[in-house]
Amino acid sequence: MPIVQIELIEGRTLDQKRALAEKVTKAIAESLDCPESAVSIIMRELKPDNFAKEGKLWCDK
Repeated sequence: MPIVQIELIEGRTLDQKRALAEKVTKAIAESLDCPESAVSIIMRELKPDNFAKEGKLWCDK
């Protein structure tokens, strides 16, 4: 039973997250030769002030 965790910066729409869940589920099920019903996905949304890249907070970009 694959469990995938995806961390995203806040701001995606529900439709974008639905599409992501569908495509990731299909890719994992195909890659691991398991049923889609076995795939679980956890999405965690980060506030832009809790993520930094290249030494700068995302909210400061």
